[in-house]
Amino acid sequence: MKYLDEYRDPELARKLLAEIHRITTRPWTLMEVCGGQTHTIVKQGLDEALPEGVRMIHGPGCPVCVTPLEQVDKALAIAARPDVIFTSYGDMLRVPGTDTDLLALKARGADVRIVYSPLDALKVARENPDKEVVFFAVGFETTAPANAMAVAQAKAQGIDNYSVLVSHVLVPPAMTALLDSPTNQVQSFLAAGHVCAVMGWTEYEPIAEKYRVPIVVTGFEPLDLLEGIWMAIRQLEEGRHEVENQYARAVRRDGVPLAQQQIFEVFEVGDRTWRGVGAIPQSGYHLRSDYAAFDAELKFDVGDIRTLEHPACIAGQILTGEKVPLECTAYGTLCTPQHPLGAPMVSSEGTCAAFHSANRGLDARRVSVG
Repeated sequence: MKYLDEYRDPELARKLLAEIHRITTRPWTLMEVCGGQTHTIVKQGLDEALPEGVRMIHGPGCPVCVTPLEQVDKALAIAARPDVIFTSYGDMLRVPGTDTDLLALKARGADVRIVYSPLDALKVARENPDKEVVFFAVGFETTAPANAMAVAQAKAQGIDNYSVLVSHVLVPPAMTALLDSPTNQVQSFLAAGHVCAVMGWTEYEPIAEKYRVPIVVTGFEPLDLLEGIWMAIRQLEEGRHEVENQYARAVRRDGVPLAQQQIFEVFEVGDRTWRGVGAIPQSGYHLRSDYAAFDAELKFDVGDIRTLEHPACIAGQILTGEKVPLECTAYGTLCTPQHPLGAPMVSSEGTCAAFHSANRGLDARRVSVG
C-alpha cells in the first residue's frame, strides 16, 4: 500500500540498523513516549535488534493506560445510573476499575455504547433528549480538539443533556516528571508524532535545553522508529541536546494553530493524576468555568470516589519504565488480555498487551504454571 509499504521496507530497515550499530560507541537509554510506537517496537522486535547496551524504555504513552483509577470508578458510577447513556471509545470498556469494568456493567443492563468520535456521542444526545448522555473524554493532546469541538457545539446548540467526563493528560509535564525523578535513567526521548502533529514541538525545546536531553519527534512505522533512534543516538554521541523532527511528513514546529485555539477555548491546564504515576502538576486539561454545565463530575456529583488497585498489578512501574512486563509475576498468568488486572494489558498500545501480542516470555510462563 502506497505511503505505508515504503516505511516497512526490510532492506532499508537493515541499512538503518547497520548505521545505528556503526555510530554507537557506548550504552544509551532511550524512551519512546507513545504507546503506538511501543507496539511497533515490540511487535517488530526493533529493541532486540539494537546494539548491545542500547535500551528502549517503554514510557507512559498509552492514554487508556494512564487514565487514573478514580476516573474509571467515576465512569462506572455514572454509567450505572438508569437515566444515563454512557459513551466511550472501545478500549475503555475493558479497563478494570476497583470492582468491575464498563463492559461488565453493560452486560448487567447499563446503557453503555461504543462510539468512534465525541461528535457521535453528541448525536446520541440529540436523538435522546430524555436521557443524560456522557462521553468519556480520555487521551493526550491528540484527541482534545475533537472533544473540545463537541462541547462547544453542545453549548452553541443548547444540547444540555450532553456532558463529558474529562481525563485528558499532557505529554511534556510527564516527561519533566520522569526527568526529575531520582531514579530516572532516560537520556533521550522519541516524542509522540500524533501529539506533535497537533501541538508542534515548541513545548519540548525548553525541556531539551534544561535537561540536556535529545528529543526526536518520531512516527510509528518501523522505518520511522529506526530513523528516530538513529537521530537520537547521533545527538547523544555528538553531545548535542536539540529537538529534531523525524516525522516531517506530518508535523510542523507550530502544529495546527486552529486545533490549539479550539482546545484552549474550552479547556484550561490544571493538575492531573496519572494511573500508576501519581499526581503531576499542570499535566491535564479541565473544562473552563464557562463550560462547567458540561462537566459530568459536577453534574453527577462523583467527586469523592475511593479506589483500590489490584495488589498483584505493577502497572505504575511498567508505565514509568522501571520494570518490563516480564518482571511482573501476574503477566501471562493472572493477567492476560482476556482477564486484565491493569490497563497496560487492555489497550493495544499498552506495554503489557504489546509484549503479550508478540508472545514475549509467554512460553516460559506456561511451562512454569503447568
